[in-house]
Amino acid sequence: MKKIQISVKKREKLGKGETRQLRNQEMVPCVMYGGEKNYHFYAHENLFKKIVYSPEVFLVELDIEGDKHKALMQEIQFHPVTDSITHIDFVETFTGKAVVTSIPIVLTGASIGVKNGGKMRQRRRYLKVKGLVENLPDKLEIDITKLDVNQVIKIGDLNYPNLEILDPHRSMIVSVVSSRVAMKGMEATDPDAVEAEGAVSEAAEGTSAEDETSES
Repeated sequence: MKKIQISVKKREKLGKGETRQLRNQEMVPCVMYGGEKNYHFYAHENLFKKIVYSPEVFLVELDIEGDKHKALMQEIQFHPVTDSITHIDFVETFTGKAVVTSIPIVLTGASIGVKNGGKMRQRRRYLKVKGLVENLPDKLEIDITKLDVNQVIKIGDLNYPNLEILDPHRSMIVSVVSSRVAMKGMEATDPDAVEAEGAVSEAAEGTSAEDETSES
């Protein structure tokens, strides 16, 4: 997992007035929990942009006026109008202690179904996992080379060493659905297969809808 250091300042006051004043100065109020006590601090918004506006997950070393802690970003709040960062929650991490975080999904390989004219649909771009901080990877790779038309990869199909996936196992991650190009190719070789292909495609779409409903 990639690492980054950020120097921050302690918050001496925690009232709404103090918080408003910090935000007016483009400072971001933060809290870190998960250890022996909670820490309240702040830093300029620019210092957090690399870890906020990135698909990657960083192990952050927070230097709180010389007091150093390792943490993972847990939750971000944005201003509803300006989209500026208004608050960040961090969870403190320790070697040998499991943490929960979301890791980005990276698809590898060229799908045979796409080569045959199908359309790839990716439903999830992150997975929530639990594991020791020293075992957390930068990304979770999924090989889609053998993924054919009307085939899907669900969370339950995946397995990563030293990680527990917490998302529902029935949820779909990626699929390849039929397209007109694929249908024409099938019609040229086997006209009777076109009708069956359409039925399978509808079934795959139905599964996707169920997954999305269960997750909402």
